Amino acid sequence: MEVKTKSLLDNMIGVGDMVLLEPLSEDSFIENLRKRFDHNEIYTYIGSVVISMNPYKSMLIYSPEKVEEYRNRNFYELSPHIYALADEAYRSLRDQDKDQCILITGESGAGKTEASKLVMSYVAAVCGKGQEVNKVKEQLLQSNPVLEAFGNAKTVRNDNSSRFGKYMDIEFDFKGDPLGGVISNYLLEKSRVVKQPRGERNFHIFYQLLSGASDDTLKKLKLDRDFSKYNYLSLDSAVVNGLDDATSFRTVRNAMQIVGFMEDEVQSVLELVAAVLKLGNIEFKPESRCNGTDESRVKDKNDLKEMCELLGIEQSVLERAFSYRTVEAKLEKVSTTLNVAQAYYARDALAKNLYSRLFSWIVTRINESIKAQAKTRHKVMGVLDIYGFEIFDDNSFEQFIINYCNEKLQQIFIELTLREEQEEYIREDIEWTNIEYFNNAIICDLIENHQNGILAMLDEECLRPGTVTDETFLDKLNTVCAQHQHFESRLSKNSKFLTDHSLPHSCFRIQHYAGKVLYRVEGFVDKNNDLLYRDLSQAMYKANHSLIKHLFPEGNPAKVNLKRPPTAGFQFKASVGTLMRNLQTKNPNYIRCIKPNDKKAPHIFTESLVCHQVRYLGLMENVRVRRAGYAFRQAYEPCLERYKMLCKRTWPHWRGPAREGVEMLMADLQVPAEEFSYGRSKIFIRNPRTLFFLEERRRQCLQDLATLIQKIYRGWKCRTHFLLLKKSQIVVAAWYRRYAQEKKYQKIKRATTVVQSYTRGWQARKLLRELKHQKRCKEAVTTIAAYWHGTQVRREYRKFFRANAGKKIYNFTIQRIMQKYFLGLKSTLPSMSPIDKNWPVRPYIFLDGVHTELRRIFHLWRCKKYRSRFTEDKKAVYEEKLEASELFKDKKALYPSSVSQPFKGDYLEISKNPKYQKLNSSVDEKVLLADVVNKINRANGKGATRILLLTKKNVVLADQKTGQVKASVALPDLTSVSVSTQNDGFFALRLKEGSASAVKGDFLLSSEHLIETITKLHHIGSAASDGEQLNVDIADEFLVQFKQDKVCVKFIQGAPKNGNGASCKRKNNRLLEVSVPASA
Repeated sequence: MEVKTKSLLDNMIGVGDMVLLEPLSEDSFIENLRKRFDHNEIYTYIGSVVISMNPYKSMLIYSPEKVEEYRNRNFYELSPHIYALADEAYRSLRDQDKDQCILITGESGAGKTEASKLVMSYVAAVCGKGQEVNKVKEQLLQSNPVLEAFGNAKTVRNDNSSRFGKYMDIEFDFKGDPLGGVISNYLLEKSRVVKQPRGERNFHIFYQLLSGASDDTLKKLKLDRDFSKYNYLSLDSAVVNGLDDATSFRTVRNAMQIVGFMEDEVQSVLELVAAVLKLGNIEFKPESRCNGTDESRVKDKNDLKEMCELLGIEQSVLERAFSYRTVEAKLEKVSTTLNVAQAYYARDALAKNLYSRLFSWIVTRINESIKAQAKTRHKVMGVLDIYGFEIFDDNSFEQFIINYCNEKLQQIFIELTLREEQEEYIREDIEWTNIEYFNNAIICDLIENHQNGILAMLDEECLRPGTVTDETFLDKLNTVCAQHQHFESRLSKNSKFLTDHSLPHSCFRIQHYAGKVLYRVEGFVDKNNDLLYRDLSQAMYKANHSLIKHLFPEGNPAKVNLKRPPTAGFQFKASVGTLMRNLQTKNPNYIRCIKPNDKKAPHIFTESLVCHQVRYLGLMENVRVRRAGYAFRQAYEPCLERYKMLCKRTWPHWRGPAREGVEMLMADLQVPAEEFSYGRSKIFIRNPRTLFFLEERRRQCLQDLATLIQKIYRGWKCRTHFLLLKKSQIVVAAWYRRYAQEKKYQKIKRATTVVQSYTRGWQARKLLRELKHQKRCKEAVTTIAAYWHGTQVRREYRKFFRANAGKKIYNFTIQRIMQKYFLGLKSTLPSMSPIDKNWPVRPYIFLDGVHTELRRIFHLWRCKKYRSRFTEDKKAVYEEKLEASELFKDKKALYPSSVSQPFKGDYLEISKNPKYQKLNSSVDEKVLLADVVNKINRANGKGATRILLLTKKNVVLADQKTGQVKASVALPDLTSVSVSTQNDGFFALRLKEGSASAVKGDFLLSSEHLIETITKLHHIGSAASDGEQLNVDIADEFLVQFKQDKVCVKFIQGAPKNGNGASCKRKNNRLLEVSVPASA
């Protein structure tokens, strides 16, 4: 479904394209930017150039819906957006086979990095899909977090400032699907490794590593989480609001894995980062030698030792490299000592080189992973994210070469813009006129000329023998460049700067295209030399670390090169030259990023800051170049579609070619011929006033059309409303007439019904009177006949009635009494509980027998009802209780107390208790009773604790502690059980003489559950003996067979000992006396 959105010219806030700004001045330019920024319109065009204002807040204009909205749409068809430029570049690459480059410039904090991410994310969203394509896209996108971690830092202007220039070539196949990419990096700000300005941080990776790595990882790297323990980390801005270093570290680790880093490579990178931190903690102390020279020594060797362990370097080798410097010249080799200042310089130089080379290796490693695998020709889209023009209060060598790069970009921008204009004019058959503009080639020549350029003289000064200082370099500039119109120095031969007090003696000033910049010459020579002593390179090469040897190849003793390495300026100049040649082969697209304020806050527009950026970005110059020819151009079809309502001949539909329609339109509007020209496919409008004239006429026409539409709509609405009212009136009238007729009909119907009801009532009453009369006549006749027949019968049977009347009356009376008795008994029956002994009183003596029998029958019936509700288990319990009653009721004093206690059986839970698991496994049958008993010793009458187990076939006695079976008696071997009549728990198991179980004689035991034990034993023993009852002898004296002797057990009542229980005592060899306390 096509998304409807506003055009570039529809409902414009300010002017969407600065080429159309009228009048054109710097003030109107800034005011237009302010107006659009205040309304959250952060993108503005200058022709095909996009100006991007950093909003410093999240905006809902980058959703997937927005991507689809700008996909495959004309550049000027929608409101300004970075997606429009990305889509135009991608479609030109895919459809027209033109290599593209997107140049993103602006100062730190202007949003260059975010703009490059948006471009890459848009291209990734609109290109093809597929597993391999998605993998390539993911690797390209995930390279950003890795490069940001190692190349970005927090500055006073930006919390995520890129401290290096990046150019990425994304390679596509013929279908427009990404195949891979190549990344080039420019001028990493490696001085930040050793020193950061106030309010700024070192590179992100140092803080992310200390905050997000696990304790185990930090221990392996010999690091501590405390930032204050490392000299290379600034503490005043270590924590940044809105940046979660711990989370970012996990993101970087994941991104490195996606890009293709192996785990050992990641570990090697982290070891080098840790080594840089350790390197910053190495400090030196002076030490005088006997010959009077000063040399340096390491103060605390702990950090040096840990660093050497991380990199696999011998500590003595690196320590000597920090104290001595070896200079080789042809066949001579001279070793000199380093003082403290030189040692610190060597330490910082090593740290900067180590980190810079690590960063370059990371870029190379990413390129290996994301490079295109196919060997065929590729389409290329380059994205350049590089420093903008920099003008600080204190500008040094870094600002000089950054501004040189921007001069080259401005030069190529003007050349490519003019070339693009000229090509379009030729393509459209429009006459080309030369455009006057400021050519900054003279400034580029001042800097890069091979003989008299500033960079050439700086290299010459660095390479010449003798004393070389920044002052001698400035003197050379004053001599060679004094007459150059864009070079200013107070010490030059040009007399007009001798009294310029804004120009210090140690500085020179260059008039760039963006304005004058004052450079302090201090540090130019050292930063350009960027020397790393050969001793340190060789020490690094001797490391056992897998990555260090690759980073310091010049340290190989077998490949000693006495030639001086190229300077930083020479290397950067060569890189810029390569970049310019690369850009010359591609179709350029520009994004100019502007920072609205220095507070990094939304909704604040600082006019002076924006004006400064507009000047050094050369935006006014860009607008003038675009307006030098024709300010606006548009294809015939959209132009006719937009303005066709301005001419009656083209409205509402034009049937012919679009160009003829536009020609007729312009002729009808009487636009002067010099204000426009017709191209092959476009109309070119020279002055913005002409375009605004067309827009104003279109706006008026749209108002007239809107008025006409409103008039027609209102007429249609009124007519529709009238017809609706008319139709409604007819419907209402019809319904009313129907209602009135229904009411009249109902009234007539009710009257008719009343008349009919009265008539029918009169007829019914008349008939009723006749029927009543006939009924009374019949009743009278019947009554008379009945009385007559009764009289006849009574006369006939009077003699029989008198003889049997008494007996019948008696029977009748008895029946009534019995009926009354049974009805009364029904209403006064007692409850259904078998123990309820209530029964109604008999009313008559003659019913005594019946009354007693009915009571017995009722009791039996409710007992049967009560028993029918029992489960099988409950029946078994009651049967055991009944059997106990038959055995012990009125025979054993202990019985009454056991009646209310349920028979549990397994008191030890032997099947569940792990303590008795062994004992339970030794018994093959189901255990019906498990209890603790005391086995009475016949020698002294004392008891020993045993476990009594009762199964269907055996009685088992086991040791309570060990669970070992002491005795097992088969139930058929039992002859009887003897107990006393008193309130004790003693019982004797009498065994058959001659049986296997009777070897040791009978058993005398004591149990707290005597009644239950004897009952179950009696019940099971009887079943095991084929119906033969097990005798239960109840007496206060009985004999017990102990081996060959018979002993009498006698129960007496006595005082309780050791509590309330019964006690047993041996009186003699033939008597055991059991003392039982008297029951209460």
